[in-house]
Amino acid sequence: MKQKISILLVLIFGLLLLTTVNVRGEQATGQTTPPLVELVKQGKSKIFTVPLDRYETDTKALPIGIFDSGIGGLTVLKAILELDVFNNLTHEPAPDGWPDFKNERFIYLGDQANMPYGNYPSEQKVDFLRELIIKDAVFLLGSRYWLSASSSNPYHDKPPVKAIVIACNTATAYGLEAVRDALRQWELPVQLVGVVEAGADGAIQSIKRTGKRGTVAVLATVGTCKSRGYPRAIKKAAGKADIEPPTVIQQGCLGLAGAIEGDPSYITSPESSETSDYRGPSVGNRTAPIDPALFARYNFETKGFLGDHDSPNTWRLNSVENYIRYHTTTIVEQYRRSSWSEPISTVILGCTHFPYQLENIANSFERLRKFRKADGTGPYKSIISEKLSFIDPAAITATQLYESLADAKLLIGKTDKAILTTDEFYISVPNASLAGARLASNGGFTYEYKYGRGPGNLSAEYVKRVPMSSANLSDDVRYNIKTTMPKVWKRLITFSHKSPRTKNLPASIRIMSTD
Repeated sequence: MKQKISILLVLIFGLLLLTTVNVRGEQATGQTTPPLVELVKQGKSKIFTVPLDRYETDTKALPIGIFDSGIGGLTVLKAILELDVFNNLTHEPAPDGWPDFKNERFIYLGDQANMPYGNYPSEQKVDFLRELIIKDAVFLLGSRYWLSASSSNPYHDKPPVKAIVIACNTATAYGLEAVRDALRQWELPVQLVGVVEAGADGAIQSIKRTGKRGTVAVLATVGTCKSRGYPRAIKKAAGKADIEPPTVIQQGCLGLAGAIEGDPSYITSPESSETSDYRGPSVGNRTAPIDPALFARYNFETKGFLGDHDSPNTWRLNSVENYIRYHTTTIVEQYRRSSWSEPISTVILGCTHFPYQLENIANSFERLRKFRKADGTGPYKSIISEKLSFIDPAAITATQLYESLADAKLLIGKTDKAILTTDEFYISVPNASLAGARLASNGGFTYEYKYGRGPGNLSAEYVKRVPMSSANLSDDVRYNIKTTMPKVWKRLITFSHKSPRTKNLPASIRIMSTD
């Protein structure tokens, strides 16, 4: 299996579609300014503030900010930390044996309390989603954070950042331009990089390298697919590469990111299944319907499947593996029913949570390719290429980030000194003290409350952004980070024990190397 799967992290230099902003003195785009942007510009909020004057001096020593709707964006940080495709002295494309970002420090935010971002467009809440994305940027640019969910008062000593990486496909698709325009409005010389263009570039370069056009399958959130950000970006990348745009098919993977993060709306313990508010694929789900006629092709694992086998209306998915099997089967089956002409050759992992499950996703496509009906025919054999290329946009995003910082002369050199001694990791948790907040049994927002909110209520602080700890990262999540991203894990432990921002954190919730 592993010999047949080519996992391509295509690094592009001359043809990168840089989504970079260096904006001091530029004019606004003419779009209507969101109230939050104007509020920050006027400095009239105690909750959403940015020290605009700090950016009037040299920003090279500042850290790099990264945000995602949860912990999935840590895969982008992992790629950044591991990147070695440049000479650190000349900044020319040539590996030198040293990590390209070895002197840099990072601040990461996972907006877990408000995730999944991909559901907001389906709930007709795009404006609120954009407001959330701008709030993420404000946090990285500002100094405000809370020590814990139960803290009575916030702290104001977090440093600002010199660059922002939107490590979330949905946030890039819906919020890149909003953040870009906000930076212009605030006249901040901050670099901005998103992941969608990186994924598109990777797919096109993969096609050019193999010489086989094929069809590009995008696995992403429902929101990212609805935005059609990937089809547009792939068409644009193909034009710049002077090749014919490939066919692009998309699967909005409802619930997969949530299941990976353990959201009880999508995955729960069997004993709690009767009382949980299930939102995942089901026979009656209009967005993600389970087709009983395809039951054999889904091949759901028994331990992650709830309900009576003979009563389809009771079926529920209850494992990450079964979400993967459902969504891969659905996209391949829908493509089979269309007037398809070329087999699927490239798969874009269009959500930062999905690289965690790369092996399972690859295995599921291979299982479908080998599937045989009772008569011995293989309905998907000719639809799925024997050798698939999987595109993780993270490494290409890291390359774009390096080039943008090098061009702006903002990379920290040997003789420079970063203002941080450790990287910093934050996560959002519900503000339980906010009047009207509705929480589920697991401590998160109820689905109705989360997606029932609207933009413009800027006096309300829905979430507290706090240091990551064992109080807000589950055992499974910590184990996942530890085993799949050891470099990130090591930095997370250092932050938990040695950062000035965590010195008052109770010892009982500090992240331990033995976790």
